[in-house]
Amino acid sequence: MPHVHVSVAATYRRRLVAVLLLGLVVLAAEAVGSVLSGSLALMADAGHVATDVAGIGMALLAIWFAQRPATNGRTYGYFRVEILAAVANAALLFGIAGYILFEAWQRLWSPPVVASGLMLAFAVIGLAANAIGLFLLRDAQRESLNMRGAYLEVMGDLGGSVAVIVAAVVIAVTGWDGADIVASVGIALLILPRTVALLREATDILLEATPHDVDMDEVRMHILETTGVVDCHDLHAWTITSGMNVVSAHIVVDATVPSSAVLDSLASCLAEDFDIEHSTFQLESIDRRRLEERSHA
Repeated sequence: MPHVHVSVAATYRRRLVAVLLLGLVVLAAEAVGSVLSGSLALMADAGHVATDVAGIGMALLAIWFAQRPATNGRTYGYFRVEILAAVANAALLFGIAGYILFEAWQRLWSPPVVASGLMLAFAVIGLAANAIGLFLLRDAQRESLNMRGAYLEVMGDLGGSVAVIVAAVVIAVTGWDGADIVASVGIALLILPRTVALLREATDILLEATPHDVDMDEVRMHILETTGVVDCHDLHAWTITSGMNVVSAHIVVDATVPSSAVLDSLASCLAEDFDIEHSTFQLESIDRRRLEERSHA
């Protein structure tokens, strides 16, 4: 029977579905509220939520793909679909931030009258729903890039709801409708930094960069300290998907130590000290290392 890997994000699928449903509730409420109140901030936040709903939908689709079995053509299965979904989420967030800034600029010169009471009521609904979503994803976002993307989206929605509430209070107290535009710009600026961080991390995974939580010098030191290991070269570490780091290396071994004992020690070391369950080692004799050095000269 083939070995089946389960992505970290898959363990939190039910929570992600719940957050998706909450997002649909917020989207419907803020879309109606923006029309009734004339608030750009509510419209912007509704657009942001719509993007997040699409992103979370893609995340769920990615989890489903990731659980499909590996094939001869795709020996790692579809785990990378989760990372592609994270990149797509980042692109959507960039798009919505640009849209908000454009609309804010358009309204800057002639702010429309905004019904602050309705604006406040619908923003409070959004705030409550987003707070529940953050609570559901608080643990999952630490373990999965895909779940972190969803968490950041909900956090952005929460910040957007807070900005809309503040703007509604300012309009109600002072009568300054420009607060609606300021809140809209604040929502856009809240989205961008986190989106950049998400895109950078996803890109690192696609480029097979060394995982941020893996110290290669420490990994090399542990390998060299293993009984029977003479040397280590061509050491690589990368990430298949969130929570699934992989290491490969060429290990020069002492011929007097059984190969099985060396392999067991190396695998145990990486699993216990670095939480890396997937490792591939090519064991070589000292003579083989000399041949490789000559061929690379």
